Amino acid sequence: MHLQAVHKTYGTARQAVTALDGVTVDFPSGTFTAVMGPSGSGKSTLLHCAAGLDRVTGGSVIIDGRDLGTLGQTELTLLRRERVGFVFQAFNLVSALTAEQNVSLPLRLAGRRVESAEVRQALAEVGLSGRAGHRPSQLSGGEQQRVAIARALITRPAVVFADEPTGALDIKTSRHVLGLLRDLVTRHELAVIMVTHDPVAASYADRVLFLADGKLIEEVPGPVTPEDVAARMAGLEASAS
Repeated sequence: MHLQAVHKTYGTARQAVTALDGVTVDFPSGTFTAVMGPSGSGKSTLLHCAAGLDRVTGGSVIIDGRDLGTLGQTELTLLRRERVGFVFQAFNLVSALTAEQNVSLPLRLAGRRVESAEVRQALAEVGLSGRAGHRPSQLSGGEQQRVAIARALITRPAVVFADEPTGALDIKTSRHVLGLLRDLVTRHELAVIMVTHDPVAASYADRVLFLADGKLIEEVPGPVTPEDVAARMAGLEASAS
């Protein structure tokens, strides 16, 4: 996917706030990108605009060769449903459904036939083949996030957006989830875009993008160490204060 000169402004006239200011960046298939920046830098807005959850004020967002700005709401919803996956900090699983039912939910919403073998294979890929019948309350936080990852992958998306995917997990579980995402990027030729504040999480990515004041300030190719990420973040936060 590709962002070209993306601008996002909230409000009008004197009340206008620029959240993104001319961001241009590619997210090739088979790559894992971490997005970092101080509070208010535009990280979440970038994710929302790139995923088509928010309309851009200017510029273009291209997914699978389609400019999201040219799509009506129904077309945009269908594109997100079929070609975009989401993983959230809070897991966002349906508590009344089993792991297997949660994973199959995107297929059901899309009106597609649900093959039990396909769903169980998705759970097996994230190491949960024995937990298909368990509800979220019967799963650990790490297991719930792995169900969420399987759910994001079930439609075979072109891109997966991960918003602080390890924010609610302990260190050991976080590393397991990040290693899983890293492996799935390669195995499925996915583009994974992860917003995070955690330098350790960012070190799993192929590159780290640093935002400040809505602008793309720096792009650091991997491998990158947590210490290097932390130092760069400290510099940005010092400049912003």
